[in-house]
Amino acid sequence: MSNIPPATDNALLQASGDRLLAAVASLDDASLAAASRLPGWTRGHVVAHLARNADALLNVLRGGPMYADEAVREADIERDAPRPHAVQLKDLRESVARLEAAFAAEDDASWERTVELRNGVVDRAGSLPFRRRAEVELHHVDLGIGYTLDDLPADFVERELAVVAERFERHPQVADSVELRAEAGGVHHTGAPGEPAVVVTGTATALLGWVTGRTDGSGLSANTRLPVLPGL
Repeated sequence: MSNIPPATDNALLQASGDRLLAAVASLDDASLAAASRLPGWTRGHVVAHLARNADALLNVLRGGPMYADEAVREADIERDAPRPHAVQLKDLRESVARLEAAFAAEDDASWERTVELRNGVVDRAGSLPFRRRAEVELHHVDLGIGYTLDDLPADFVERELAVVAERFERHPQVADSVELRAEAGGVHHTGAPGEPAVVVTGTATALLGWVTGRTDGSGLSANTRLPVLPGL
């Protein structure tokens, strides 16, 4: 559990969101319809997902389900992805503003309540601003419009690396015990329990790119083959 207050995370989220909105504002209909870095998704799909994810987290704050179901989630993204740039940008701005305002209205006590996310995952409400920041930062990279993994804020990279390592700990699809060693310091264990069979070393940014599926592991070194990690 992070010791960073949710209100601080919300301030950091707002900075991330401002960068994203400025980037999306620079697009036009043609560039929004072009392919993103995510297989099968245009940039319009990425922007639509970010807008609907903001609304989904607002649902969570209000005690409802994040999405009605996976089919509805996917249908909403497909429905919204082809919209004109002006419509997409307005929707994203408004959904971002709604969520950030809802986060700002929380207090120390309410942040401690338990909320349910997708796939039965439960967490503290106080985790939501950082969870949303991860969506914003990583999908900003996925747009493929000049914001790269190397542009991610260092504080975000270090923390998200720890979050993803924890998510993959004892994951049924990760057969190996894996140790992630960041060159600037910091070691994370993930995968199967026991002594690490695979030791992967590189910059924190390169490690995060690999564990989040944004790279194939280029820039990393390992004492054996890199294991195949599941999608997030």
